[in-house]
Amino acid sequence: MFLFRKREQRLTVGEARARTSGDRPEAVLLDVREKSEWRAGHASGAVHAPLTGLTAGAALPEEAQGRPLAVICRSGHRSRQATRLLAARGAQVKDVEGGMNAWAAAGFPVVDERGNSESIA
Repeated sequence: MFLFRKREQRLTVGEARARTSGDRPEAVLLDVREKSEWRAGHASGAVHAPLTGLTAGAALPEEAQGRPLAVICRSGHRSRQATRLLAARGAQVKDVEGGMNAWAAAGFPVVDERGNSESIA
């Protein structure tokens, strides 16, 4: 008998945007990049929680607690790590394929720390 590892559930950037935007979003877009990356440019409406803090045991920001999460980083590596970590903590979480690189390439809004239109660093 072979055991198959359950494939992680992932979202495309289009699915992530649809689920995390609008007047009543069903999920929170959680950006797990570092502070300098966040400041340079992040998805409009995203919540910031660096992976380094999460791995050190930091709690999720209040606006992300108890909500379904779509986790994003630059390219997808850190968000997969964060997805496994948060799932182990009991969060309802999915990884965003391609990260902010794919988000920006799709033409979705990116803002800097002041809310001005920007590009990702």
